[in-house]
Amino acid sequence: MATEQPQTARHWFYLLPHASAEARLLYAARLAEKAWQQGDRVCLTCGDDEQLEALDLQLWDLGPDSFLPRRALQNSGNACPERLALLRGEPEPGHWDTVIVLAPDLPANAHQFKRLALIASSDPAVLSQARAHFRQLRTLGIEAQVHDMRQR
Repeated sequence: MATEQPQTARHWFYLLPHASAEARLLYAARLAEKAWQQGDRVCLTCGDDEQLEALDLQLWDLGPDSFLPRRALQNSGNACPERLALLRGEPEPGHWDTVIVLAPDLPANAHQFKRLALIASSDPAVLSQARAHFRQLRTLGIEAQVHDMRQR
């Protein structure tokens, strides 16, 4: 049964040509920076503490003119005072405009976010995970736009 999504909802899959975890984190950081600069409240979901720490370092290394105030959270039960968070848990739809998924699990309430981005490297395990996420979104009635950068 399809679940109705917000009318302005947008869901994207970004398929990167590189297999490295670093390339995936860099793309996520740049996407988060762009959304943050547009005024969004941005949440990046991480699979484990190691990924969260690596992403935090990547955000520091974006460039000399880039600074994104952020918090690392174990859950998003309470509203985050910053407009950017690195999260180890389920994001709350009312707290975030853009959710960037790096965690192995798609948020249970994925259809409730205005913008949801999933970033997959060319690593076979990550691609398999992305395919499962794509199927999950379809069961929710969501047709995600796929940006396959492997073809360029």
